[in-house]
Amino acid sequence: MYRSHTNGELRINHSEQEVTLSGWVQKIRDKGFMIWVDLRDRYGITQLIFDEERTPAAVMEQAKNLGREFVIQIKGKVIERESKNTNIPTGEIEILVSDLTVLNEAKLPPFTIEDKTDGGEDLRMKYRYLDIRRNPIKDKLIFRHKVSIAVRNYLSNQDFVEVETPYLIKSTPEGARDFVVPSRMNEGQFYALPQSPQTFKQLLMVGGMDKYFQIVKCFRDEDLRADRQPEFTQIDCEMAFVEQEDILQTFEGLTRHLLKEIKGVEVEDFPRMTYDEAMRLYGNDKPDIRFGMKFGELNDFTQHRDFKVFNEAELVVGIAIPGGASYSRKEIDKLIDWVKRPQVGALGMVYAKYNEDGTFKSSVDKFYEEEDLKKWAEKTEAKPGDLICILSGETQKVRAQLSAFRMEMGAQLGLRKADEFAPLWVIDFPLLEWDEETERYHAMHHPFTSPKKEQIPLLATNPKEVKANAYDLVLNGNEIGGGSIRIHDKETQAKMFDYLGFSKEEAEAQFGFLMDAFQYGAPPHGGLAFGLDRLVAILGGQESIRDFIAFPKNNAGRDVMIDAPAPIDDEQLKELHLKLN
Repeated sequence: MYRSHTNGELRINHSEQEVTLSGWVQKIRDKGFMIWVDLRDRYGITQLIFDEERTPAAVMEQAKNLGREFVIQIKGKVIERESKNTNIPTGEIEILVSDLTVLNEAKLPPFTIEDKTDGGEDLRMKYRYLDIRRNPIKDKLIFRHKVSIAVRNYLSNQDFVEVETPYLIKSTPEGARDFVVPSRMNEGQFYALPQSPQTFKQLLMVGGMDKYFQIVKCFRDEDLRADRQPEFTQIDCEMAFVEQEDILQTFEGLTRHLLKEIKGVEVEDFPRMTYDEAMRLYGNDKPDIRFGMKFGELNDFTQHRDFKVFNEAELVVGIAIPGGASYSRKEIDKLIDWVKRPQVGALGMVYAKYNEDGTFKSSVDKFYEEEDLKKWAEKTEAKPGDLICILSGETQKVRAQLSAFRMEMGAQLGLRKADEFAPLWVIDFPLLEWDEETERYHAMHHPFTSPKKEQIPLLATNPKEVKANAYDLVLNGNEIGGGSIRIHDKETQAKMFDYLGFSKEEAEAQFGFLMDAFQYGAPPHGGLAFGLDRLVAILGGQESIRDFIAFPKNNAGRDVMIDAPAPIDDEQLKELHLKLN
């Protein structure tokens, strides 16, 4: 038996018990005649004491040769500590060691394995197995486990059945780039790793499974960010005989359950906002509604003077910064520099101070009168003491720029609180979006999303106006889930492929199996997929998903620990019928 107890378990009521512990050496304090060792495992830290008056001489000699991160086993007696440590649960006791076994020696680690480490991110990713020993990473992985268990329990209690779907599937042209896998037995042919189990979960509905879920790995070969990985995990769900309202209610229930179970937070209100409203009021389709600063569109109140910048703009739009009228010119210049950064891309910013006494002072006073500025204040809902900040230009670009600025100001003002949760449904997305490169429409979600029934005739005449039966669940400015009601009949699906530019032959080659299945009695169905990595990070109060993944990739999509991706040898290439130039 390597251990009778864990290193987080023993308390003062265990005094005088003989115990066996195992773990890693965290710290050593050697006073010559007495040595203290902090022994760590996943559960906590227990202090060991080696005393030359009470510890066998051979054991004392062994203790003098211990090093950090040695793996050891000890036997000894639980005794009360003279100098207690109230910062840890085991801080009232220590173990008087009578026997010591070194199970494995360790090299000096490349960084300090403590909560506050001296290791940079690249170094810690290279030695990720050491990083996992630190509480901040270990606790995040345990937190992810708790969320996953809570999801499984909730969905199982709602009669969902977990079904595994294949990882080796067929490549499809829609969406992000696929990771492809060459087939040794089928020369010149390739599998693809799934971007999602979309078609399989629809086939499960045809199969009568009724309520399906899966916590599943998905793969997308796309550019990476802090909240994006080439392989990621979805909570993938599908339901039959449902309308949009049924799905929204079901997954509001799951979200409430997670917030209550994991965070102890009760959230009743799940407001709904159309895609068009979200873009107009917040400049993006995943607004953070924990704070205000809604957009005020100002074209009607700015394009009647001789200010060329506004007159030539497609959109003039502003927000009110609470308390910003007190900012100095130097502070305002910093904000202007922020929006002019290449990552944001604004050419400049106009501002107007709405002073506490009700007067105004703007950067464009020679063009606008106080009556104009009052209308700006009304439209942006500014109050005395606020600063009105205005951007102008092409609608799509300027909304994205002001949205980024709004989020930055929310952070600077402490309004994006990690312990506050504000969910939101965004609904009525456009069905299609125009791609300038290919000069054709693409599905905004995927080609199986159902259009609003009453708008199907518009597909032939005005496709950009057609709304999808699609919805996203947003939490604190992050999309945590998205889904739609699916097309469930062959005729409508064939029309959709046609509108998306697929020939009949291409549609048959790519999705013939699904079209065939629809002929055998497909029920009305729809679903939603949560991004588990992002959901766990938000519940854990973090923006980045990386620390909630056991072995993440870096921003270049590489695993620096195992050095992947990597070349394969010529014999493997030959077996796979591949040649590299």
